Amino acid sequence: MTEPQPSSALIGLRLLADETRWKLITALRESDRQVAELVAATGLAQNLISYHLHTLRQAGLVNPHRSDADGRVIYYSLNLTALAALLAQIGRELALPEATLPPLPPVTVAFLCRANSARSQMAEGWLRALSSGQVRALSAGTQPQPIHPLAISAMAEAGAPIDGQVAKSIETILDQKPHVIVTVCDIAREECPVWPDAARHIHWSIADPAAVTGDDDQRYAAFVAARDELRARVCGLLALLPRWFGEVNG
Repeated sequence: MTEPQPSSALIGLRLLADETRWKLITALRESDRQVAELVAATGLAQNLISYHLHTLRQAGLVNPHRSDADGRVIYYSLNLTALAALLAQIGRELALPEATLPPLPPVTVAFLCRANSARSQMAEGWLRALSSGQVRALSAGTQPQPIHPLAISAMAEAGAPIDGQVAKSIETILDQKPHVIVTVCDIAREECPVWPDAARHIHWSIADPAAVTGDDDQRYAAFVAARDELRARVCGLLALLPRWFGEVNG
């Protein structure tokens, strides 16, 4: 008699239960990282990290992104959408109640990129919308340019309009004292100034939708993809803020 095959939820649980993979997932939960940074964060050997990153990539839980600043560098990021789907499937099989977002601390988050024309603007819009204004959202750029019209259109389509936002330089928010700095492009990560007062510095290696060429549909699809990835990232950030800050005033 043929034995029944394990469910995909059970396969996913086995994948997550490995101690090394769990360390990598935990390290990538807060920020995108290069392999060398994962070595430093986990204390594990590089060959071991590379092996388990490959396993997580095959499972669709980790994504690689070649740096926009230096094409020889690869950032690895946690696929929050895929991980959430796996955990939801586990929850459905076990009939677990759905979790709700905890109360949010009143902190300030600044999203930085080079032009402040698309990715950082969309992230700012999502944080403001998804936190219902509980978290103060800022964005700025090292070389600010006008907000891209396709970013405005994509966010309006998703019900989180950003047409009232404006592009600005990093110098204009230096006195805002953000608790969290999030760089959303690789170039900004290299160019942005040091923020010694910020409690957290994290990086999201998001592909630049403005760099995509092709017809109108292809270009717009790139902005939609960035918009949707940023929404997942911001949701993940909101879940982390109470753990990081608890009750923060100011």
